[in-house]
Amino acid sequence: MAYVIAQPCVDVKDQACVEECPVDCIYEGERTLYINPDECVDCGACEAVCPTQAIFYEDDLPSEWANYASIAREFFAGMGELGGAARVGKIDHDHPFIAALPPQA
Repeated sequence: MAYVIAQPCVDVKDQACVEECPVDCIYEGERTLYINPDECVDCGACEAVCPTQAIFYEDDLPSEWANYASIAREFFAGMGELGGAARVGKIDHDHPFIAALPPQA
């Protein structure tokens, strides 16, 4: 299990969670942030500081955003060991579901 960033982050990308994460597992895509489920240590530090309330423990995702857990896994599939978000920098794409969303207010 891991924490998951859901739709309220799309087109907002407040980075308070990035600064709070002790293991540097929150990566920036084009339109949203993603928590790497293989690197997350389930500490919850990110959830507590998220101003848009977009971060949930995977088991606690609201039903309308339940697909965001698989979106995160699929986003990181095939990327291999990344070694931390600070080292990688901004990733120049999003998961196709996120990319296809209309602009968020």
